[in-house]
Amino acid sequence: MEHDDDNPATFASPPCMAHELAEGYDGGFTPVDAEQRRDVARRRKAERERLIAARLACSADERRQWSATIAERVAELAGDLSGRIVSFYWPFRGEPDLRPLMDRVRTKGGEAALPVVIAKGQPLVFRSWKPGEALEKGVWNIPVPKAGREVVPDIVLAPVVGFDDDLFRLGYGGGFFDRTFAAMARKPLAIGVGYACARIATIFPQPHDVPMDAIVTPEGVRMPKAG
Repeated sequence: MEHDDDNPATFASPPCMAHELAEGYDGGFTPVDAEQRRDVARRRKAERERLIAARLACSADERRQWSATIAERVAELAGDLSGRIVSFYWPFRGEPDLRPLMDRVRTKGGEAALPVVIAKGQPLVFRSWKPGEALEKGVWNIPVPKAGREVVPDIVLAPVVGFDDDLFRLGYGGGFFDRTFAAMARKPLAIGVGYACARIATIFPQPHDVPMDAIVTPEGVRMPKAG
């Protein structure tokens, strides 16, 4: 399916990719100031393009090694996984590939899930999934569970295009994770995952932006600042 990064209307609304859709689409939140929002959107779009190009310029071997380290750090941070549901994501455009961690979650008595976009402007839903179960292609041909029961995750792993020291996450501009966390009765442990090169001075956070509880990179785990 072809798409236009600057025109969210070209995307279908059935279950599709598990994270944001079009670059430049900020999720339909009401801006505090329209001019400020346009300025922030321009800055974010430029940063997205730069950061995605930077991670794709890294070798596949480097990204594979970094992904393995991130997976270890996520497992340590998550702690006891027995009876817990962990939402993963299908890696896209050079994102860390944490799918091997799914097996550890299941071995430790937990359950893996994947997020699904039901419609533009709506929160994500999460569906249980394990290797071998049927998948279907969504927007950008990213696989999502074809079936699987709907679940409420205890931990959500959210890939970052960029992040800042206040743990705000720069995604692809769809606002799906922010909208989902805001709508959940019980917020899960939100862990942003990415490479060290994704760190930026600020994402220029807006009122609708929800900070992560932690950001995990190969270099370490970033937690909220004390005080």
